[in-house]
Amino acid sequence: MVGVARVHGARRGAGAARLDLSALAGTLAGVLDLILPLECGGCGALSVRWCAACTAALAVHADEPHVIVPRIDPGVPVFALGRYAGVRRNAIVALKERGRRDLAAPLSVALSAGLDRLLTWGVLAAPLTVVPAPTRRSAARRRGGDPVAAMARAATSARPAISVAPVLRTTWGVRDSVGLNSAARQRNIAGRVRVSAAPPGEVLVVDDIVTTGATAREAVRVLAEAGAQVAAVLALAQA
Repeated sequence: MVGVARVHGARRGAGAARLDLSALAGTLAGVLDLILPLECGGCGALSVRWCAACTAALAVHADEPHVIVPRIDPGVPVFALGRYAGVRRNAIVALKERGRRDLAAPLSVALSAGLDRLLTWGVLAAPLTVVPAPTRRSAARRRGGDPVAAMARAATSARPAISVAPVLRTTWGVRDSVGLNSAARQRNIAGRVRVSAAPPGEVLVVDDIVTTGATAREAVRVLAEAGAQVAAVLALAQA
């Protein structure tokens, strides 16, 4: 009985430690908000996390998203909500590289509007499965999760006919693609994307940035080989 009590006590202690760490993280975040100046993730304006001007800058217009032609053709239509510049670029960089996970919310609003447009145009049809583009596990750990998957879930949360299936993953050996040209990006990702299951219905691949199209092409290829019906690729930005 003493041994059992010790085990239960240890478990309670571990649980308390986890709760304490969670509380500490929340406290530290609050302290940082007091120490560091609060600023807009799009333009840097002080005293606000996201301002009205940046909301307007990300608004999806009647003719958006635009069809783009990446240097590497994924084999399906590719759409982008805008150029990888200005407010859009600042928000994506802050979300991915500076820990601004709160910016997934305004970016997901733009993604949701783009999704609405593609459904209205008949490019997509429900039921629909949204598949986030694959990301490196090390990058996801560093960022506290996959930001593209987080945006996809937020953008589709009120849509019962649309589901999100993070079924793609990269294998060992994929490096950061920043600075690589088209051929190097293609070699970097080719054969290094795996799919855990074929999603049902039509599939939309979603990514934050389309640069050369190498990642989109590999994602579409492995999904199609698994039996998925990939209809299009939608990105927040085109670089």
